[in-house]
Amino acid sequence: MTRIHHAWWVALVTFLVLIASAAFRSSTGVMIIPIEQEFGWSRAATSLAISVNLVLYGVTAPFATALMERFGIRRIAAGALALLALGTGLTTLMQASWQLVLLWGVLVGVGTGSTALVFGALVANRWFVKRRGLIVGIFGAAWATGQLVFLPIMASTIEHRGWRYAAAGVALLSACLIPLVWGVMRDRPSDIGVQPYGADDSESEVESNTVHSAWRTATSALATLRDASRTRAFWLLAGTFFICGWTTNGIISSHFVPAMHDHGVGATTAASLLVIVGVFDVVGTVGSGWLTDRMDPRILLVVYYGLRGVAMIALPIILGPQIQLPLIVVMVLFGLDWVATVPPTVTLCREIYGPDRGAVVFGWVFASHMVGAAVAAAVSGWIRVASGDYANAWWLAGGLAIAAAVACLAIPRGTTRLRAHAAA
Repeated sequence: MTRIHHAWWVALVTFLVLIASAAFRSSTGVMIIPIEQEFGWSRAATSLAISVNLVLYGVTAPFATALMERFGIRRIAAGALALLALGTGLTTLMQASWQLVLLWGVLVGVGTGSTALVFGALVANRWFVKRRGLIVGIFGAAWATGQLVFLPIMASTIEHRGWRYAAAGVALLSACLIPLVWGVMRDRPSDIGVQPYGADDSESEVESNTVHSAWRTATSALATLRDASRTRAFWLLAGTFFICGWTTNGIISSHFVPAMHDHGVGATTAASLLVIVGVFDVVGTVGSGWLTDRMDPRILLVVYYGLRGVAMIALPIILGPQIQLPLIVVMVLFGLDWVATVPPTVTLCREIYGPDRGAVVFGWVFASHMVGAAVAAAVSGWIRVASGDYANAWWLAGGLAIAAAVACLAIPRGTTRLRAHAAA
């Protein structure tokens, strides 16, 4: 019997960790309204906690990559799960809105940021030579799976038992994963005397040298940002991913359920629509990883952002108290390209900046994604308060997505001076 390569066990644990992070991400939208109703807090107050969470979620990612290089993937991942469990669990005891900002925003923001997609990208780069694009796609699909599994459960739990039970469930899931991470996860293939999956001897040696010569402190992340910011490719990648965050976590994850509530649709029904997004995101993200290994990633990004822009513009026109076929079609479009942008973007970072610096650069690109999400969460909440509905917020997001599609055509391919300098 052929022995399963340990890389696949590491990938499985990584997938489960990303699912735990996704469980919290999917819970915020359905928790907003019951928390506001219980404590009498405004949409601006809850949106502030979400915005702080999203900012720290993104900004933590590149530093977490550097810390994983210095202290190891296993330690940082286990610590991040502990923060996620602590921050989510303590929300059941909070009494003031500043506590929501501290727990949701700071503790959970740092925890989820340390287990973000850059964590998955680092695992894929270290443990896989073959099937790397597919693995990144599968890790991206972890968000969809987390939403698919947990969102209906969260909505039903909140409806029948209250939001505290849902928060406690996320905390328990995160805590239970800590021993699994500690027992299975290894920092590098060489730690257990194996090569990366699909590598020959020369590829294994190059990968090992690259990893061990990587930046080992958080200051290295800042140095990489300084160097990358001098290239046009970085600003195009970061700018388009800023819009990616705006049009996904920023407005859909944070405000779709409240928007449906404005139209008389209950949280459970609205959550079922997001499950459609989750189902098709699994297909779209894994498919995108497969396509990224075979096609120009820039063209894929043009298609993804363009479809997303059309769906965003159409959404306020078709929202209503009844679930109609056009709305389901829009949910399918959202799903197919939700995290499908990740494999092409990871690949472009790797191609342009090299395998090691490319992972850190993607960390900063991902940070821009979450900053965009944070800005969108705050701006969309402000638009809702100012105008009484979310229509202008949807149209703004749609216009930005179409602009991102056009900008992707200008992303260069090939080695930059940043990568050449690192090689020297």
